[in-house]
Parts: sequence; structure tokens; C-alpha cells
Amino acid sequence: MTRINVDPSSTANIGGYLGTHTLIMRCLSEVIYKRNHLMLESNASVEDACRKMQSSQVGSVLVIGEGKRLVGIFTGRDVVCRVVAEARDTAETRLRDVMTPDPIVMSPNNTAIEAMRLMWDGGFRHLPIVDDDRILGMLTSGDFNAAEEDLLCDERNLWEHMR
Repeated sequence: MTRINVDPSSTANIGGYLGTHTLIMRCLSEVIYKRNHLMLESNASVEDACRKMQSSQVGSVLVIGEGKRLVGIFTGRDVVCRVVAEARDTAETRLRDVMTPDPIVMSPNNTAIEAMRLMWDGGFRHLPIVDDDRILGMLTSGDFNAAEEDLLCDERNLWEHMR
């Protein structure tokens, strides 16, 4: 957990708070703690993945290869753009053929705001959290709290004004 202390004499508005405040920046390990994530082998069918995504109430699958190493990610966007739009047979199509290979990952030691920046800049909503080669979980855009979202919004507004 990283703490940011705001100087009361400062005119800076950080995260929407003025005055003396301590903003707590959660580490990703805290955000994904006790969260379910779905992992499937790359040779699993799209049909199987979609059924498991529905029953697990998740929007993505971590696709693993040999040694449970992350080889890709399969999301609802992949279903629409790479399966349905191309009229592929979900029972015959394998995840390896329609997944996003070698996804960007983050360490559990990064902060939530760092993940939000990366996801915003990259235009994606799912981010695997990996420590060395060990998959720890999946972060989604819905995992952030209001203070973290406010801080990112304030940062974006500041950058816009600086242009």
C-alpha cells in the first residue's frame, strides 16, 4: 500500500481532495485478493470458454500453455470480433486461434492507479497480474474504487489543460 500525503498549503487538487488528506494507493495484490479468475488451456474450445465465463460470471479467460504459463487472454470482445463476426463454429474453434496472444501484464506490486493508466492508455478492460511466471489473477476495469477513478480523471484533466 502506498500512501500519498497532500500538503495543506498546496493548491494542488489531488484526487478531488483539498487540504490535509492521505490517499491510500492500493497495490494490485490487494485489489485481486480472493478474486476468482478463470484459466483454460489454449486447446479449449470457444464454446467451453464461453460457458465457463457465463457460469463464473467473468468477462475473460486467462489462456495457459505448458507449465501453466500465460500465453494469451480471451475476452468478450474476442468472442464478438474474432468468432461471431467471422461466423466461426464455437465448438470447433480453439482459444489459441482467437485469443489475444502475449497480453500486457502487471506485477502485484504495482498500484491501482498505475494499472488504470495502463488500461486507459491501452484501451483494454482486463489486465492479468503475474509475478515472475506465476499467474495471480485478473484485474478488470470494474475493480477500481471511486477515489482511484477520481484521481485518474483529475490527472487526465490536468494533462488536457497543459496541452
